[in-house]
Amino acid sequence: MTKREIVLKIADETDLKQVHVSKIIQLFLDTLVEALSKGDKIELRNFGVFKTKVRKAKKGRNPRTNEAVPVPERRVVVFRSGLVMKQKIK
Repeated sequence: MTKREIVLKIADETDLKQVHVSKIIQLFLDTLVEALSKGDKIELRNFGVFKTKVRKAKKGRNPRTNEAVPVPERRVVVFRSGLVMKQKIK
């Protein structure tokens, strides 16, 4: 499902204009990205938790040359689904 499909579904169910729904969804996503970039944890009850964690530096391998390549430490986003989502996806 794309962002566009979500906008259409919400606009249809709420009788709001697609432009307004699109702005709200984009603002929501921008807020999530901004909070995660600061290192904040985002908890949406019954949906899940977004947070960042640091992956340690490691040595990778170039598959073409079989040469060792250093992979630096970096932050990644982690998502843990909530209880309601887990129950519905079973």
